Amino acid sequence: MKKIYTLLLLVSLAFCAFAQQRPATPEQVKVRFYPNPASTVINFEFTKSNPEATYTLQVFNFIGKKVSEIVVSNNKTTVNLDNYFRGVYIFQLRDKTGRIVESGKFQVVK
Repeated sequence: MKKIYTLLLLVSLAFCAFAQQRPATPEQVKVRFYPNPASTVINFEFTKSNPEATYTLQVFNFIGKKVSEIVVSNNKTTVNLDNYFRGVYIFQLRDKTGRIVESGKFQVVK
């Protein structure tokens, strides 16, 4: 029984240490992307708490290879999917320091 309690204590301490490594970002960004699934283009709309902030939108395929990187300065960006294969893609919106502000996934169907 002591081993189980010790194990649970270690797991909870590790979780707390991991949760504290990612500092909270003062910027709040909401991302809306459509259509999902997409075939030719996908639109990203951003609602930013700081309208003058710039972000980087990175798109990765499902095995983790970066497919595209776009600097976002306005509230809407359209990504052309001509060079994308059919599958699931992950996007990450990063601030100027490189921290992930928002992320999600979308599907490309062709």
